[in-house]
Amino acid sequence: MRYADFELVGNRPAYLQIKDYLATLILKGLLQKGERLPATRELSLLFQVSRNTIVQAYQVLEVDNLIEIIKGQGAFVTGYRALEETRSNLDWENLITEAARQAVSLDLEKHELKWERGMISFKSIAPDQTLFDVTEFKKAFLNRITLEGEKLLNYGYARGYRPFLEYLEQYLQHKGVNTNGKEILITNGFTEALNLILRVITRPGDQIICENPTHNTALKIMKLFGLEICGVPMRPEGIDLAILEQTLVRSQRAVGYLIPSYHNPTGLVMTPEKRLAVLELFQKYQTPLIEDGFNEELRYSGAHVASLLALDGTGNQVVYLGSFSKILFPGLRIGWIVADHQLISYLESIKRSLNIHTSFLDQAVLVEYLQSGAFEKYLKKACRVYKEKYETAVNLARELIPARRIWGEGGLHLWIELEELDARAVLAKCYQRGVVFMPGDLFFTDNSGQNTFRLGISRVDAQTMRVGFQIIGEAIRELLDL
Repeated sequence: MRYADFELVGNRPAYLQIKDYLATLILKGLLQKGERLPATRELSLLFQVSRNTIVQAYQVLEVDNLIEIIKGQGAFVTGYRALEETRSNLDWENLITEAARQAVSLDLEKHELKWERGMISFKSIAPDQTLFDVTEFKKAFLNRITLEGEKLLNYGYARGYRPFLEYLEQYLQHKGVNTNGKEILITNGFTEALNLILRVITRPGDQIICENPTHNTALKIMKLFGLEICGVPMRPEGIDLAILEQTLVRSQRAVGYLIPSYHNPTGLVMTPEKRLAVLELFQKYQTPLIEDGFNEELRYSGAHVASLLALDGTGNQVVYLGSFSKILFPGLRIGWIVADHQLISYLESIKRSLNIHTSFLDQAVLVEYLQSGAFEKYLKKACRVYKEKYETAVNLARELIPARRIWGEGGLHLWIELEELDARAVLAKCYQRGVVFMPGDLFFTDNSGQNTFRLGISRVDAQTMRVGFQIIGEAIRELLDL
């Protein structure tokens, strides 16, 4: 019997499932032009749904121009003609650009060892989602969608959602930033922000001066832009200022990229004195400086350290990339660039050509949440939890992992430097025993760092941490014959 194979499945509305079913029959030519569909009452009995459900399905089919409903006569298939399928055979491999091939070669998700269910993972430095206050976020969503629903679901502006921009300006001012002559551009997280600024101020072959090691995602983006990466060694007290100046002296058409707070991957916090010295060097050699505000909110102890942007005062040399992603709701993919107003104008135009704007709905809900006072409560709790996790991780690492040095001053990860031992050999042994982490060579500009690795601790409890660190320590001892 025709239509006997129809079956309702899942939670999709019944009328839409019926519409899809009938549309498929029409598009495949199984229902021909001019053919009359069953009466609504007849089909409702056959499908065991209400007559109104069939009426709704027919109405949508008519909107899609697949049927015509003639009053008093019924519903008829229109003039759609099913075409015979063709089979194209395009060789995409011959069309792929070198840039695309390079992106694949640098894609860690496609080449590094993957976490599998049941394993202990120290790869991630994303925030612990169990700390998120979903109830307050729901309130923020409902409040904002009630106030501005229609507006937020329409197109917005490349620069960003005005109330969020105003919030960020105050937020920056409270952190000592002189915002005169500066503007803010909202981006889809850190990665778009760095892509935008490098697209605007660099050319292939230009030099980019950064810490060595540094953020592996930033390294990937730099390579994709064809930049010559000049890594400056990180010492236990921070970036080597003497080598930084030597690099600046030799550089031509260069830009700097630094992570002064909870540096990724070492976890170091640049001292106020060193920040001033760094700024003086970049000012002396007239080199623009990109500051990655990686984890500024996660200051566990001591006084707040002013950003390079704040220390630059009324200057316009620092380009600041900000985000809450390492502390709050990374799924929203919201970041921002703070820079000289003229530079922001160019960045805005580039962004508009790429994706028009960052989601206004996401920006609106986030600023509603931030303005409600919920963020301060969350941050207080998160800092307490992460401080406890960090202190636990440091103590466990000292107890269980034989290492030359354990780096870091806080944040969401530890940086482990081994004696002369290949961290990838350690990783291979650990992986067989259900533990995975990030090998350190991924973070180096010169393919060094084979004796280092990063341990993300934000999403791991103390007991799991102990088990995982013990496995790592045992693997190291076996390789060292201890």
